[in-house]
Amino acid sequence: MNNRDFVRGLFLMAIALLFGVVSMNYAIGDLSRPGPRLFPLMVSAFLFLIGALTVARSHFTEPVALNYNVKNIALILLSLCGFAVLSEYINMILGIVFLVFCSTLAGTSYSVVRNVKISLGLIAVAFAFKNFLGLSLPLY
Repeated sequence: MNNRDFVRGLFLMAIALLFGVVSMNYAIGDLSRPGPRLFPLMVSAFLFLIGALTVARSHFTEPVALNYNVKNIALILLSLCGFAVLSEYINMILGIVFLVFCSTLAGTSYSVVRNVKISLGLIAVAFAFKNFLGLSLPLY
C-alpha cells in the first residue's frame, strides 16, 4: 500500500468524488444552457478518470516508496493560507506573487526569474477572468 502512484490515484479519485457529490445539489441544465452543476461534474468526472488510470498504471509499474516531507507540506499550506489572507485584505496580485514565491520554496530548485514569469502568467489569467468573464476579483 506504500506505492506513491497508487496513493496519488486514490487521492485524486477521492477529491473527484467529493466535488462530484457536492455538485449534485445544483441543477445540471443541458449543453445549450448549462446549469451550475455541469462544469464541476465534468471536471470531477475527468479527475476521477485520471485517478483511476493512475491506480491501474500503478499495478504495472515498479512501486515507488511514498515519503512525506513535513516542511514541504507546511510551505504549501502556508502559501495557500497567505494567498487567501492577502487576497482578502490587501489585493489578489500580491496574493498571487506570495503564493508562487512561497510554494516554490518546497521544490528542488528555486529561480526568481521563473517565479516572476509564473506570477505574471497567473496575474494575466486573473485579469482575463475579471475582464472577459466578469468575475469580481479583488485584483487592485
